Amino acid sequence: MTELLIRNGFVYDPINKIDGEKMDIAVKNGKIVEKIEGKRVKKINASGMMVMPGGVDIHSHIAGAKVNLGRLLRPEDHYKDVEPRTSKTRSGVGYSIPSTFTTGYRYAKMGWTMVMDPAMPPLKARHTHEELNDTPIIDKATYPLLGDSWIVLETLSEGRIDECAAYVAWELNATKGYAIKLVNPGGLEAWGFGRNVSNIDDTVPNFNITPREIVRGLCKVNQLLHLPHTIHVHTNNLGKPGNYENTLKTMQCVEGLNHNNRPLIHITHCQFSAFAGNDWRTFESAADKIANYINAHNHVTLDMGQVVFSDTTTMTADGPFQFILYQLSGNKWINGDVETETSSGIVPFHYKRSSYVHATQWSIGLELALLIKDPWKILLTTDHPNAGPFIAYPKIISWLMSRKAREKMMKRINKKARSKSLLPTIDREYTPYEIAIATRAGQAKALGLKDKGHLGVGADADIAIYDLNPEKTDLNANPRLIRRAFKHAAYTIKDGQIVVKGGEVVKSISGRTFWVNVEAEKALVETRILKEKFAEYYTVQYENYLVPEHNLAVSAPIQVHAEV
Repeated sequence: MTELLIRNGFVYDPINKIDGEKMDIAVKNGKIVEKIEGKRVKKINASGMMVMPGGVDIHSHIAGAKVNLGRLLRPEDHYKDVEPRTSKTRSGVGYSIPSTFTTGYRYAKMGWTMVMDPAMPPLKARHTHEELNDTPIIDKATYPLLGDSWIVLETLSEGRIDECAAYVAWELNATKGYAIKLVNPGGLEAWGFGRNVSNIDDTVPNFNITPREIVRGLCKVNQLLHLPHTIHVHTNNLGKPGNYENTLKTMQCVEGLNHNNRPLIHITHCQFSAFAGNDWRTFESAADKIANYINAHNHVTLDMGQVVFSDTTTMTADGPFQFILYQLSGNKWINGDVETETSSGIVPFHYKRSSYVHATQWSIGLELALLIKDPWKILLTTDHPNAGPFIAYPKIISWLMSRKAREKMMKRINKKARSKSLLPTIDREYTPYEIAIATRAGQAKALGLKDKGHLGVGADADIAIYDLNPEKTDLNANPRLIRRAFKHAAYTIKDGQIVVKGGEVVKSISGRTFWVNVEAEKALVETRILKEKFAEYYTVQYENYLVPEHNLAVSAPIQVHAEV
């Protein structure tokens, strides 16, 4: 394997508290090493360039049945954005829902090396892993949807936490999943009967349980299982005016479970959950209220869900929300229901600068990122493709780093939204160090990925080099240079191999699929009961539900020992 020496770059490695120090990075056998010598060493001159860990994306819909349905629904999304074949890459299509190969290439071109798919119906795990196998270069993982599983709801409603934990451990092993995902907890089950839940204390039909009890119960399960990531929560009432109150209640409801001052819950794409107002006429930002809570508490992490003014495709397991979006937009719509587990919906959407609501949403995401003082608590995402495609990350980075870039966009948005926005009152501009946290170190830390997101000895040699000189360039005054550099990495190094050079893919490799292998004493002892449940609830046989490890092209299990 190639031995590399990256020389004299400006290194940003927040986990190791390195802030723009000029230094060398040595790589051997796919890992960062202390030093390296010899004639076989390939040297990269990074003088005048930024060196960061490879980018990590905590929440991006890149694979699975829902994504594939979105591709089928939107041929118009593809013919305008074709990825031609090269001697190193296969052909494909974009834009908001790119094909598998294009997804891997485009992430790598930006310097991203690990992506988490956040919403896998357990019943459709095989298909999800087939698409992840097909996605080149990047490492990946996926979160099974467990917040509305009948078995989870049954065990939690009866207070059988240990049994629920044993089932979740089994489910993670069975589906090769990474984290517990909740979407509109309780609302998806209600949607199966044409209903929804309106707040955290509504009762879920047929189960005598509330969303509050589901969130708290699965938070306890997560602690019992010692999973690397917290519960990953898409809140109730997402996308509705006034929903910030329910978001605050969701974060507050697990406060008493925090015994070690560590994060307990991750609220995903929080922009969609930070709305004030009673209806769309009185709709406005509640980012300051969310930020005030986060600044005073340490048990929550968030990601932005930053809106980009673009044509895109919304897709989520939150079926009732997607039905509302279909009614609001009149666009095409797909609705899905996955037996006893979850639902889904897909609706094409266009975010317009001229729309008061859309422009306010754009402002909310940035307000959250700029008002939350600790960058480790708020991570950069677009909830790809819901608020915009992931290829917009360089543009968002420029908005975070440059008030000038924000002001330029502010002049182009709806006047009413501009007059109500908090952005003109915020002077803060992210530093390269803070960008490295929001796009790399913070994401890896929140996910519990010990070998990702940093450049310390022993870390995976996933490295991004950007042609941007912080010593000679006033970055805040030159947002165009920021966008250009982060759009096309000078080099992307994956597991010690140069895969991108000059913004183009020069080598395509197979990334790993990470999953949590839970060692739990009770995880498999309920096999007979589980088989009975499958016979009663499912249209598939128990044996056909399991995803064997050999179905993963490159398996990377993380061993975890549970307390059950």
